Amino acid sequence: MPESAGDLVCLKAAGKLTDEEYKDMMPRLEAVIAEHGSLRLYADLTEFDGWDWRAAWDDVAFGIKHWNDVSKIALIGDAAWEDLAAKIADKITPADVRNFAAGETGEALQWVREG
Repeated sequence: MPESAGDLVCLKAAGKLTDEEYKDMMPRLEAVIAEHGSLRLYADLTEFDGWDWRAAWDDVAFGIKHWNDVSKIALIGDAAWEDLAAKIADKITPADVRNFAAGETGEALQWVREG
């Protein structure tokens, strides 16, 4: 797993994300935005099984609050829904969003780090 540095936040989601876990992560993301004005996200979803409904709501609320504060998102995962979600998010949000296969972690990291 790559290290977070500067405006790049690297995370791995495993299992089902709960409201409590999402709320624990929020201050870290908001601190990066406060310090750098925006963030880039590298999210390894290869072991991710979805959200509970409260965590899903937290994700929507974060996305609305920080609509213009996320510049790039690299999603890593082979699930069809992840690829579809990346394509939709890339079209409807200001962020550049791409999905990468599990074997493309190096490419994903290079892409998300690029200006």
